[in-house]
Amino acid sequence: MSEPLTTPGEGFHPHLHDRPGRPSSPLSTRLHHIRADDLDDGTAQTGGMRRFAAVSGKTVGSEKLWMGQTHVSPATSSSDHHHGESETAIHVISGHPEFVFLDDSGEGPREVRLRTAPGDYIFVPPFVPHREENPDPDEEAVVVIARSTQEAIVVNLPGLYALAPDGG
Repeated sequence: MSEPLTTPGEGFHPHLHDRPGRPSSPLSTRLHHIRADDLDDGTAQTGGMRRFAAVSGKTVGSEKLWMGQTHVSPATSSSDHHHGESETAIHVISGHPEFVFLDDSGEGPREVRLRTAPGDYIFVPPFVPHREENPDPDEEAVVVIARSTQEAIVVNLPGLYALAPDGG
């Protein structure tokens, strides 16, 4: 990898301005380079964790995707929450976060804990209540998150419970 780092704003493609039937905006006509130290903490948050947006409607003009990082401090649990209509894919970068949800496919709801390691992936379907926990007393857990919506939808909940089909 001997290529030099790019500078923000590089990757402009003038031929993309003339897309039939679609208005062009400056954000949708070029590649975007988001540096690690430029992540945006002005995104939806849940107690016990910190989210940072890299790719979103706000940061780069994305229309169907949100991507960023979540950090969970040592010996911390997030609040219970779900992500509305978003499908969420999670890639564990460091630490051993645990993802907790209620499985109500059996005789009754039971709490399920998915214990992960770096390199693992988790998929969270829309509207599924869950929480992230970091049981390690010393190491922060860091994950990369991709969502199927333009911004991070976060609905914080008073408890970890299965939603009724009508969303309530």
